[in-house]
Amino acid sequence: MLTGCGVLSEPTVVVNVGYQSKTINTVNAGTLLRDRGDFENQLKQLGATTNTKYRVVWQDFASGAPLTAQMIATHVDIGSMGDYPLLTNGSKTHKYDDAATELVATTGYNLRGSLNQVVVRSDSSARTLADLTGKKVSTSLGSAGDGMLSTAVKTVGISKDSLHVVNQDPSVGASSIDGGQVDALAQFVPWPQLVIYRNQGRLLYDGGDNNVPTFHGVVARRQFVDGHPEVMAAFLRAMKSTTDEIVAHPLKSALRVSALTGIEPEVIYLYNGPNGFVSFDMTLKDRVLAAFKPIKTYLVGRGAVTKDFDVSHFINDGYLKQLFGPDYPQRQANTANPMTLTGFDEVCGLPVNDPAQASELWASGAATEVSATPSCLLRRLAATPHIRAAYVPDALTGLRIFADHAVWLQDPEALPTQRYKPFATSAGADTYRTKHPQAAAVGYAAAIGQSRVAG
Repeated sequence: MLTGCGVLSEPTVVVNVGYQSKTINTVNAGTLLRDRGDFENQLKQLGATTNTKYRVVWQDFASGAPLTAQMIATHVDIGSMGDYPLLTNGSKTHKYDDAATELVATTGYNLRGSLNQVVVRSDSSARTLADLTGKKVSTSLGSAGDGMLSTAVKTVGISKDSLHVVNQDPSVGASSIDGGQVDALAQFVPWPQLVIYRNQGRLLYDGGDNNVPTFHGVVARRQFVDGHPEVMAAFLRAMKSTTDEIVAHPLKSALRVSALTGIEPEVIYLYNGPNGFVSFDMTLKDRVLAAFKPIKTYLVGRGAVTKDFDVSHFINDGYLKQLFGPDYPQRQANTANPMTLTGFDEVCGLPVNDPAQASELWASGAATEVSATPSCLLRRLAATPHIRAAYVPDALTGLRIFADHAVWLQDPEALPTQRYKPFATSAGADTYRTKHPQAAAVGYAAAIGQSRVAG
């Protein structure tokens, strides 16, 4: 095609990318990727060799459902969303030749399923899911949070029909629980811990107790990427650069994502920091993909996925194999979180090397301090006047939680450096006490004060 000046113009390829800015374990395929310009930079380099111009159009969505609708309309070429919406996306789009999608990468995952949780109002008397019988529970129907809730109530032996489920977007649900319109919120990352951090609720149930992996991933329209495989390859190269940045500089990344989304950095760092909820890894892992089986069963029951949908045909790790080359099998098999707390705890004189014990203090600025155990962290807190956030692992599960929102027990028979035990829920503390009846409840402030005296 010629321009008005008679100069041959370069063809332009428009790439429409859908993402969820506030779903913080997809930031390597969305919020942070967009901010860093890694994709645009990759396309610029590509264009220099293909004599083609590439233009990226970013579209922000509140959840996976509207993103899928836009992919069906072929208005989005590449998108990121959670596991339940991913399968719904694949099932709904595969009916159309121009909209059919494939799963090409993972953004982040949690093998236990702790990215989904149930929180209740801070003044709620509920201690277990069964206590929500007859109560109003906000969730997004068809989402990972909804799926987790359905699995959880079945596991504990109550009917979901006994709950008054209210279908709301995550932000609306968070406002509803704060305003008292609902009794509980069942949602995905980061909403449960955001409610907790803002003192609007407390954790009732961790989705990790379902022991079903949860994850988010990247889907792409086959028609688009088959026509432009170089664009898909460039996207994943850019995604890898952003992922590497998060792993190398998690605190810096959390601060930047906070500035872009308005979500408190302390919450982002809880999820996306070392030993956090999210393992940032792009590979399609067998243990993670196995979760599609129960997900499909649930979604078929809801009518969101057709029974004959072939999940194996939906998965395409070819671009990842191209990206990582001979290293892919080893990367794909490795399920260790690439971000871990390490160092030396000078307060207790111990190495920091056990994820089940390692704790972290964010006092101020852009640096943190590590502690070998939660008890050692309490000693450090006792000598720190200004505290931004403190993180400890749940004594039973290792789940990273806010120290000031934990349920604490003091176990006089434990070693001095392990005397104080934090738990994400009251039920977890009760479970510990069944085998350690000598353990007694202790308030957070009291635990810090006693640690100050103990030195």
